[in-house]
Amino acid sequence: MWQLPVTIAVVLLSQGIYSRNTGDPGFLPSPSINWMRGVAARMSRNNNNEQTMDEGPFDRVMYNNSQVWKACGTDDKFQQELAKLKNNNMIAMWGGNVTCLDIMVRAPYVKKLNESFGKSKINFEVIIENLQDAIDNENPPVETLELDNRQGKKPSNRMYLGRPKTYRQVEADSVNESHRLSWQAYHRLTDIHGYLDYLGETYPQICSVKTIGSSVQGRPIKMIKISNGRAGNKAIWMDGGIHAREWISPASVTYIINQIVLKYDSDPLLESVDWYITPVLNPDGYEYSHNVDRLWRKNRRGSGFCTGTDLNRNFGHKWGGPGASANPCAETYRGNSAFSEPETTAVRNFISQPNIPWKAYLSFHSYGQYILYPWGFDSSVPADYRELDRVGQKAVAAIQQVGGPRYALGSSGKLLYPATGGSDDWAKGTMGIKYAYTLELRDNGRYGFVLPAHYIQPTAAEAYAAVRAIVSEV
Repeated sequence: MWQLPVTIAVVLLSQGIYSRNTGDPGFLPSPSINWMRGVAARMSRNNNNEQTMDEGPFDRVMYNNSQVWKACGTDDKFQQELAKLKNNNMIAMWGGNVTCLDIMVRAPYVKKLNESFGKSKINFEVIIENLQDAIDNENPPVETLELDNRQGKKPSNRMYLGRPKTYRQVEADSVNESHRLSWQAYHRLTDIHGYLDYLGETYPQICSVKTIGSSVQGRPIKMIKISNGRAGNKAIWMDGGIHAREWISPASVTYIINQIVLKYDSDPLLESVDWYITPVLNPDGYEYSHNVDRLWRKNRRGSGFCTGTDLNRNFGHKWGGPGASANPCAETYRGNSAFSEPETTAVRNFISQPNIPWKAYLSFHSYGQYILYPWGFDSSVPADYRELDRVGQKAVAAIQQVGGPRYALGSSGKLLYPATGGSDDWAKGTMGIKYAYTLELRDNGRYGFVLPAHYIQPTAAEAYAAVRAIVSEV
């Protein structure tokens, strides 16, 4: 996400990081210790430009007794207070806008922060009493087989024997004998890629799967194309999972894929489109968020003492400006150059191919409940912003018509704050794709990044309604 909800979610790390094996809840390593861990891991790699998958085992990052707060401030003192806390490494930003921010605060500073907020007259309320409990309860309890599925164990060949005769026979809302996705739990990368492969094998008339590149650690970046090959179809790009911790994004994108395939032979709108969809653009980060740190955001590029590049600050349009950090330790680190990362390069190389009639670029994030269009690099808007707003309003209405909340609509730099190097700015500003949107899915701060799995289907249904509304207008 752009790090931007409506009010402040303050995450208080009361226990910090400790080993699940040793069970030492009193140990809270300093940032320098964490950096040295990263250095030690990287020293074991070969001295070349390739980076292997994370060596482990790693201690899992825990958030026991952490809290989520909501708070806002309207004066300069509020911003200055948070900037000071951030500079002193007492907090990390989650998101926000001009007057309200999401921040993560380490437990040793909880009392001090309470006192500081009190003196500064910053009001707040505790939204989540224990963040680790929220993480532990994010996915529902399941039987052993389904647990294995979510943990990324490869399906057996038996899972691919079923061959429905028509697209409508695909089971949309339950795990069947052909794939593992349930849209009732957050699944691992193996399940997601296995689902794409299943569709390609089962429906070769309309589904083809392509690896458009590889991640820093060598994982495939898989894209599915859904098309009848008809001349004159418009081309639509969709992606998810560019930020690792935003699990609702890949879940919603795969749900949209399922709906398109399920309804393809009975819906002229779906048949009039060549769909290009990549559910997980950041496969390394996504796996790391499951294995080690649930709140990991960036990719897994080694970078000095720190790790990772924010892929949504690495695209080439107005790269390196406001809202993108030059500090490799920052969560919004932009990389050492535009398209320095193989994940963003893969998107650039594919979309830059000639003779694809791109009409829309849709990127799914969380959280905040926004539909955003360019520009993000500053508070200006494109010359055709009224048209972007008109189509966006259709999507806002469609979400409400299926029972969803009202999403805020506007240019990201104006509605929120400037952030350069975003994919939607690049899609419109460099590639000339007229309708470029970032959809920040649920919620608006009650759960934030740890949205319980029972919200997957309603959130994804809203996203699908928004996609149909946009595609029908472009």
